[in-house]
Amino acid sequence: MQPALIRIIDNIRKQLDDSDWQGRYRDDMRWPAEATAEQKQQYLALQEMLETATPEEHDQIQRTLAQLPTPEHIYVLCLTKQDAQQEINLWQLCYRLCSVAEDSSDPMTVDTSLLDLQQGDVDWIALDKKAQRLVANAFQGLA
Repeated sequence: MQPALIRIIDNIRKQLDDSDWQGRYRDDMRWPAEATAEQKQQYLALQEMLETATPEEHDQIQRTLAQLPTPEHIYVLCLTKQDAQQEINLWQLCYRLCSVAEDSSDPMTVDTSLLDLQQGDVDWIALDKKAQRLVANAFQGLA
């Protein structure tokens, strides 16, 4: 999914350069319903500790994190233009990029046209073109 996210963000940057919209990114977390406030706080503190942890501490922190409810990260592009505001879920765009169906109504079927099966790698040109088209369409749909 990382190549898709990189291509989506790069094409958003290009669209923002050519439009009147201003954009910023936001990382939202959607917690499982059973997560308590204490568990959320502990999870966030442990995530912060990972940044400076030694290898031994890192392993212990990861074991502790595995016991806690894990939030789903939702990456959102927040757009503003004068009084108008719009939001675009970046993961939805990534899923649409990787899927045969470019809308979110169908179950995920991987778009194998984005793969170079002979090389066993991503077809970077096809991925770029599709990402460019999806981002352009998203910006055209803004109010």
